[in-house]
Amino acid sequence: MKTLEAGQAFPTMTAERLGGGQVTLGTPSDGFDWQMVVVYRGLHCPICKKYLAKLEDLAPQYHAEGIEVVAVSGDPEEKAQAMVDEKELTLPMGYGLSIAQMRTLGLYVSDPRSAKETDRPFPEPGLFVINEKGNVQILDVSNAPFARPELEGILNGIKFIRANDYPVRGTHSAA
Repeated sequence: MKTLEAGQAFPTMTAERLGGGQVTLGTPSDGFDWQMVVVYRGLHCPICKKYLAKLEDLAPQYHAEGIEVVAVSGDPEEKAQAMVDEKELTLPMGYGLSIAQMRTLGLYVSDPRSAKETDRPFPEPGLFVINEKGNVQILDVSNAPFARPELEGILNGIKFIRANDYPVRGTHSAA
């Protein structure tokens, strides 16, 4: 598995969007100049439900900072719609992320433990903040549902970055 590197160009890709059309990951829309892509495991994940509900609550604050917020999973349309309905989400929601796309993003991919959990391999959580240049400003990739960045902290960090022209961190290569 190759992980994305801080400061590199985010690999622009599309996913089907609930409500029709596609969502473009890595390219902000609707007048935003940054984008935050949150990859969630799927409808089967109770932690994802809480995380997406918190993201929904904070979305207006992200928008006020010029950041489009997009959520995406490998779930099929009906499960993504069930998540939106259950948590009353208005965020742009992508679905049907392929295993190849998950790997391009450097995500960990898990097999379901049983058919009761879900019926297909799914991504473990990932969060990517893409700046106005299309580069990865912040990234967090986890191999388990229990480790995710705290959303208020990410928002405050983005505010600091933008207010202080703070550079992308973690780009030093020991080579």
